[in-house]
Amino acid sequence: MSVAEKLIGTEPCAIEPFDKDWGVGVSGMVDNPSPFPRVNRILKDTAKTTSGTIDANRALLVTEAYKKYAGYPQIVKVAHGVSNMLRNTPIFIYQDELLVGGLGVPKKHAPVFPEFGLDWLLGEIDNGLLNYSEKRTHDFFDYTAETEKSLKEIRDFWHGQCIEDVTLPMLTDEEIKGSYLGKGLFLPNAYIYSGAGHTSINYEKLFKLGFGGIRKQIEEQMRKLDLCLPEDIKKNNFYEATLITCDAATEYIMRFSRLARKMSASEPSAGRKKELQQMADNLAWISANPPRTFWEAIQLQLLANNMVQMESNGHSISYGRFDQYMYPFYKNDIKNGTATREFMQELIECFFIKIFEQNKVRDINSITVFANGGIGGPCLTVGGIGKDGLDATNDLTFMTMDAHVHTRIPTPWMAVRLHNNTPWELKVKLANLIKLGTGEPKIFNDEATIPSMLSNGRSVEDCRDYQVVGCVEPDATGKEYGWHDAAYFNMAKVLELAINDGRCLECSSTCPRWEKCGSVGKRLGLQTGSLADFKTFDEVLEAYDRQMKYWCDRMVKFLNAIDIVHQEIKPLPYLSLLNEDCIEKGMDVTAGGAKYNFSGPQAVGIGTVGDGLATIKQLVFEEKKVTGEELLTAVKKNWEGYEPLYALVNSDKIHHYGNDDDYVDKLAKFGLDTYCKHIEKRPNAHGGWFQPGSYSVAVNVAFGGFQWASVEGREAFEPISDCMGAVHTHKACHDTEGPSAICKSVTKLDHGRCANGTLLNWKFTPTTLTGETGRDNLISLLETYVQRKGMHSQFTVVSRDTLLDAQAHPDNYRGLLVRVAGYSAYFVELSKELQDDIIGRTELSFD
Repeated sequence: MSVAEKLIGTEPCAIEPFDKDWGVGVSGMVDNPSPFPRVNRILKDTAKTTSGTIDANRALLVTEAYKKYAGYPQIVKVAHGVSNMLRNTPIFIYQDELLVGGLGVPKKHAPVFPEFGLDWLLGEIDNGLLNYSEKRTHDFFDYTAETEKSLKEIRDFWHGQCIEDVTLPMLTDEEIKGSYLGKGLFLPNAYIYSGAGHTSINYEKLFKLGFGGIRKQIEEQMRKLDLCLPEDIKKNNFYEATLITCDAATEYIMRFSRLARKMSASEPSAGRKKELQQMADNLAWISANPPRTFWEAIQLQLLANNMVQMESNGHSISYGRFDQYMYPFYKNDIKNGTATREFMQELIECFFIKIFEQNKVRDINSITVFANGGIGGPCLTVGGIGKDGLDATNDLTFMTMDAHVHTRIPTPWMAVRLHNNTPWELKVKLANLIKLGTGEPKIFNDEATIPSMLSNGRSVEDCRDYQVVGCVEPDATGKEYGWHDAAYFNMAKVLELAINDGRCLECSSTCPRWEKCGSVGKRLGLQTGSLADFKTFDEVLEAYDRQMKYWCDRMVKFLNAIDIVHQEIKPLPYLSLLNEDCIEKGMDVTAGGAKYNFSGPQAVGIGTVGDGLATIKQLVFEEKKVTGEELLTAVKKNWEGYEPLYALVNSDKIHHYGNDDDYVDKLAKFGLDTYCKHIEKRPNAHGGWFQPGSYSVAVNVAFGGFQWASVEGREAFEPISDCMGAVHTHKACHDTEGPSAICKSVTKLDHGRCANGTLLNWKFTPTTLTGETGRDNLISLLETYVQRKGMHSQFTVVSRDTLLDAQAHPDNYRGLLVRVAGYSAYFVELSKELQDDIIGRTELSFD
């Protein structure tokens, strides 16, 4: 059966032909992209991309509840905090909207989460670092004097009971020294300042039971308890907390229903009055009951996800396999005549904008590292095989991709799953979408991802039904609390310590970043010897291995400490309602209640390590063109006075990763495998184990920003290599042999071992992908990557000249979307350092 025969529509896409070409490299820079006037109006009202406002309401409501229920079991107190917020936070319905929701603040505003600490936020207010400034040129926030006053009044209450305050006393000086509080060898701070996130709810359960059915499920479990048993007393506390949040969720949705009905009563337009009345009816029904229509289902999943965010402030609260869980409602509405395809397409586009309007406030260090605004990480997955192992493409697969074309906004982050039997029509749609140049979507390979997930103990059906959360990470939808993106780990720094006897490479005190370097020359890691003294290359590899274990141990301890504190301080009873096995176990999701429990830190700098090891092996131990001491001295001097050597290590006379060169590709594999073996299957604090990943997002820029020069040809403070990609220094790009060579080098690495995900960035000039020839070349590359078991890749399609002009004239390019790593963002809102890194990536062609 062909894909066209499988689908309901006469065309494989309900709105657009599957082979429509929208142009090449035109990105988001277009007015009125949607065929629906309503969508274009809402887009124009919402697309305020440069500034938000922080809002104190959530913080005050949670504080009020914590004070009122002081002395209650922590999980019950937390639940009352969630309940007080959902029952009393402001709600809004905007003109033209067909879907309602938000985070209890006006669009583009950001709530505050005192459970994770207020000192950093108030410190940035006091130091002028929250507003627009030289240090915060993007993702900046306004605030009122009343907001500042309110937050300062509750600051003392939260001292000693927020995540950072309780975590730090559990750590040794050595663990702190390696973290974001010290030299930044590993960055575990994401879950210090916010919830773990990187998860989603079980949509099938929600749609089957509704909040009313879930309430009955909790009551049934409570009736089984024997409260003379200590464990059942703990379970009773958990069930009491989940009932509180379940009832609050129902009331939150009903509040929107009442508001919609009130607005309809005074609405002069007959058409809008009818819409508001229907919205009120939809909301009243889904407040406790399973949805019956596509409109009800998409509204329920949006509000349910909003409440996860409002509870935890977690990054990357994702939307699962949208085309799969929504398809039964779509199919039934078509069959029953309840809604047209066009109306459901319009709903999907309205849904996209509702995600786009959400916002969160991050600390200035995170802004520098991640360089993306908005809510962050709300990934939506389409395509791939179904639980039965067969291709699951349907109308909604195509319609969801069209929704991105019609909105051209950076959220939701979209993942398209491919496999060996992906229909040709979907490949064409996908290639034309990539050619557009917005950086969406990311591509995941079922042939690599599913076996990797199986190796970590998930069932076949759950692996086949995986979603992508956030930037990179595969996840069993609604059944996993994976602590994905738990930390970033600098492999390049490990190599630096390995060849310099555990010390940071020295730099001059006249360096403009002296303070960022810290105490240069002091021993940071183990005493493992120096390149100046090593007699064999094997000694280099042994030193790297020893340093790697030492610092992996420090990171694992740090992450487990944070994990324990989350369980004690910030359980998540609302999320536990909607994650499989929590209610059955009577256990909060933070404590191991989910079906699957992992912790996923990721390695950064594969290309830097591979090229660094190759440079040492080739020049020092094989060709003997330079001694180890001379190479170290050149790096310590930032190559000054060693310009010929600097040119050599950046030339094609040295073996470089990314060129299908086994000599260096094996060393890159060694670098990554060494990280993996010291991470994988180690126990974590919430009942599972660690699984490694390999991606950087934009952290390669931050890591490079406080690391001195390195042996593969970086100058001081240049970014290290991104994700699984090759090195590109100020001097030269190290991958010179084209996309096929990159594909082969990257797929020699064991993607399956990196069960927390991998990522490869591609950058093509628009002219390369023009016409059917360019499209088909791109499809061929995707097919090869799938066959060679590469897990995940994504594309930037924009010329270097365009990016340079956008950097020089940002006002002319406000809508220019680019792929960063794991997500797309407006280019002009990125830091100068990250813009330079994207500009410097190798431009590929199929010549």
